[in-house]
Amino acid sequence: MEQYAASFISYLAGHKDLSSSTLESYSRDIRQFLAYLRDKEAGELHEVTRAGILLYFAALREHGKAPATVTRISVALKAFFQYLLQERVIHQDPFVSVKLPKVDKNLPAVLTVEETEILLRMPDCNHPLGLRDKAMLELLYATGVRVSELISLNIGDIDISVRFLRCSGDTGKERILPFGIVTAEWISRYLREVRPGLGPDGPQEPLFPNRSGGRMSRQGFWKVMKKYGGAAGISKEITPHTLRHSFAVHLLEGGADVRSVQEMLGHADLATIQMYLNHTRPNLKTVYDQFHPRANSHGETGSAQ
Repeated sequence: MEQYAASFISYLAGHKDLSSSTLESYSRDIRQFLAYLRDKEAGELHEVTRAGILLYFAALREHGKAPATVTRISVALKAFFQYLLQERVIHQDPFVSVKLPKVDKNLPAVLTVEETEILLRMPDCNHPLGLRDKAMLELLYATGVRVSELISLNIGDIDISVRFLRCSGDTGKERILPFGIVTAEWISRYLREVRPGLGPDGPQEPLFPNRSGGRMSRQGFWKVMKKYGGAAGISKEITPHTLRHSFAVHLLEGGADVRSVQEMLGHADLATIQMYLNHTRPNLKTVYDQFHPRANSHGETGSAQ
């Protein structure tokens, strides 16, 4: 059975646009399921039934697995058995009549525009590392890049003159993202006043190195966010992805189309940005009152017929 798991992961790596972390999760979830089958002295994969799948989900819950974890495992296993059916290893998919568990996604923390402005004012730009931090936060909010993409940027990945940067996510797919004049001015000042003193500054050197001149880690950036979030006095939980989430919601609230936001965020699936749309829904009444011709008392009066 192990060879089928290995061939499935190889298939995903070659045919699907999945990150390395997602592939690792799929591999781990499938191998744990196969181990469960061996413990139960189950036979071949073609003997797995709907009842067996449901028993496995029940066992996961009994062992304290969170609902979101069970959902993730179910998605991996469903894809695995679809692959086995495609490869004719099995002749019937046991997942056909299995209703996958669903978990409501928690909405990410999103700052208001005013809170974002306060956060962006927190770095001390008279200090070299403060100016570096200011440039990082400005660029993160201006482009919505993932933290992993931000700390992976090299000096040659950014073009101040045309205000574009080039980044690649976990999948290796390249995105070209614009940023505004204000951000360009902060990046330009940082590159001119601070970056030469942080180590070699060739095109392939880190755009935002740590104080030792090496590439900043995710943990390092987490400390940066925690420091300025505390200084700003914002009660919301601020994580490394807070400005990415805020970037998306503020664009949508401002009238940006969903497809453009999806492209800038680097999401392959349009459904992924549904959580950002959920944040904009409270503003629908405001939009309606502002733009619909019959939303206020200035419209035509009289009883409906």
